[in-house]
Amino acid sequence: MWTWEEALLEECRALLFDISLVPNVSDSWEWLPDTAEGYSVRGAYDLLTNGEDSQMGLPFELVWHPQVPLKVSVFALWLIQDRLPTKANLDIRGVIPANDIFCVSGCGHVETAEHLFLSCSTFASLWQQVRDWISFVGVDSNIIADHLVQFAHLTGVGKAKTSFMQLIWLLCSWVV
Repeated sequence: MWTWEEALLEECRALLFDISLVPNVSDSWEWLPDTAEGYSVRGAYDLLTNGEDSQMGLPFELVWHPQVPLKVSVFALWLIQDRLPTKANLDIRGVIPANDIFCVSGCGHVETAEHLFLSCSTFASLWQQVRDWISFVGVDSNIIADHLVQFAHLTGVGKAKTSFMQLIWLLCSWVV
């Protein structure tokens, strides 16, 4: 392999690291704008032409939970908005030198919120461990807002289930 191919292979391995396949279990997709009826071309057309997506505000609604301290909700809001003082953000603002933007874990990647919370080999494995703990199989999104929405609805539809999963996501994000 060429050097550039090895880098691509490592990137591919990192993307597939926390994916687990379960034999004899069918995969399924869920269309969030209409979980009852599922995807339809008409539904997608209506979603695009109305200009209103009920899911667009969903990540911002999910950061607020009555059993979570305000500081955790504000932290989650900043996380979704990419307002945390990650090394990449501090570099953009000129707070730290450009050669000091690499992840605190020593993995060699630039420290962004997406990297720390979703793809860093040190910290992102938490999500797979939580899914194993609650016995659910899933694939993580690489966008933080989508990850929150997907995780909160991992166990299906229902206010109590969504609230519990929302609470777990907020707790895990705060811990990281």
